[in-house]
Amino acid sequence: MRWSQRDKPDSAWVDALYEAFNQDPTKPLDRNFSRLLVSRGIKTYADALSFFKPEIDQLHDPFLMKDMDRAVSRIKQGIAAGERILIFGDYDVDGTTAVALAYSYLEKRGVEVSYYIPDRYLEGYGLSYQGIQFASDNDFSLIIALDCGIKSTEEVDFARSLGVDMVICDHHTPGDVLPNAVAILDPKRLDCPYPFKELCGCGVGFKLLQAIETSEGRGLESLMPLTDLVAVAIGADVVSVMGENRVLANLGLEVLTKNPRPGFKALLGQAKRDVVSLTDLNFSLAPRINAAGRMKQGTYAVSLMLTDNLSAAEKEAKAIEQFNLDRRSTDQSVSDEALQQIIELGEEDRNSTVVYHPDWHKGVIGIVASRLISSYYRPTLVFTKSGEYLAASARSVQGYDIYSAIDACSEHLIQFGGHAYAAGLSLKESSYQDFKEAFEKHVTKTLKPEHKEPEVTYDYIIDPSFISQRNFRILNRFEPFGPDNPEPVFRLNKVQLEAVRLIGSEGKHLKARCHGFDLIGFGFGEAIEHTKNKVDLLVTIGENNWNGKRQLQLQLKDLRESQEN
Repeated sequence: MRWSQRDKPDSAWVDALYEAFNQDPTKPLDRNFSRLLVSRGIKTYADALSFFKPEIDQLHDPFLMKDMDRAVSRIKQGIAAGERILIFGDYDVDGTTAVALAYSYLEKRGVEVSYYIPDRYLEGYGLSYQGIQFASDNDFSLIIALDCGIKSTEEVDFARSLGVDMVICDHHTPGDVLPNAVAILDPKRLDCPYPFKELCGCGVGFKLLQAIETSEGRGLESLMPLTDLVAVAIGADVVSVMGENRVLANLGLEVLTKNPRPGFKALLGQAKRDVVSLTDLNFSLAPRINAAGRMKQGTYAVSLMLTDNLSAAEKEAKAIEQFNLDRRSTDQSVSDEALQQIIELGEEDRNSTVVYHPDWHKGVIGIVASRLISSYYRPTLVFTKSGEYLAASARSVQGYDIYSAIDACSEHLIQFGGHAYAAGLSLKESSYQDFKEAFEKHVTKTLKPEHKEPEVTYDYIIDPSFISQRNFRILNRFEPFGPDNPEPVFRLNKVQLEAVRLIGSEGKHLKARCHGFDLIGFGFGEAIEHTKNKVDLLVTIGENNWNGKRQLQLQLKDLRESQEN
């Protein structure tokens, strides 16, 4: 594991912010917090106040988004005329939460509305001809597509030929040609002036609803109960947690904590977890919502999110929990087979991983790609058979743009889409080997030495005196953590650990005492042999809640023997 310290922020900004925070000498703030803020782009006292207390009035005017006026006009026209509106969304967490969001809002307005989630195996990702035909056959004259559609030029033309209008709400990178839709809401459009580019698909859907409400002279009170859906999507889609996403995540976490919808309450019961952070959502809700689309059908997840009956929700959540258990078993077996394939093909030393088997479950190949990276740290694609083509999920290593690498090999592909760290693609089976070699060649040319080893970044070296309840409470105010606002990681040098022992049924975890505090290292059992002498540690400062007793606890991120003991 490679250690690197986060770039030191401009000292002038740090000094100014430190002085602003310490105008009251009775409540001094450690200078390290000013450094943390400036390193996250928070440079003024006013910005810091907004950061620590995100409020709904920090949201941007939704009409700054390109085509928002056209989208609102067409939807309001449909509502006034009593048209049937179909909500179409992807089968992952971002897509299903977005569908539940828009459906809930329109249904409460008395609109004749329904929703459609494509079958992962029969229709694939994004807008499908089957879904559009369903809309036409059932007299839906308007489709609102969420978390998909930005590259669906042919599908949108097909919808137009059937007399079905389309409003697209997406957040993925557009292609060279935009679909011929009534309106396309996507902050990543090159011609879109919207100031915040990192919304998830559900977030773009929320902006649409915000625009409808404000266009009719109302505040956003009616939308507050829906922010839980946006928070779950923000966490699951791994988008920036700064700017508007920070506001929406905070609002949604408050709803989830104080008054969770029956579906989420039931899923949390299955997970046996409470929600206090985005991390909790990613460990409890997101895998289960995803499991519905991976193992069965995404409509199960939408139905659960829409139910207002706890008893019914608990029954549905139990079924989804079984999907999740099936998913775990399946992704483990596919991972084992993929690792064996790498060995059998003698590809342990390549710069990329590209594996394929026609019988691998399409619903788990993204998870398997992530698992393979833990064994072979390099850009990874896992293919399986999908209808007449092969489909793949791609995952990348830190700092390497896998979307651009796939784009460089696009001559071999039918379609592709995604982000720098995760993407999906499809190709003809006859093109698989050519693509595999082209991808390996491109990765070999563009992969830098620093991409080949996992990296853990820390903020700064601290003195043990920094570890205190007061500073922990201040660190809590930095949440939610995620992209652009990572949980602060600190370095402690020349530590002599005490009471070192292994814990867990298989002794995989390390526990010790460090400067008077408990230290827990999940998965660091093998590091116990390095703890006899003094060590350098990378840790986060957290809290352990056991039997109603709360106490500070350090969580180990990495450990190495000190150079000078």
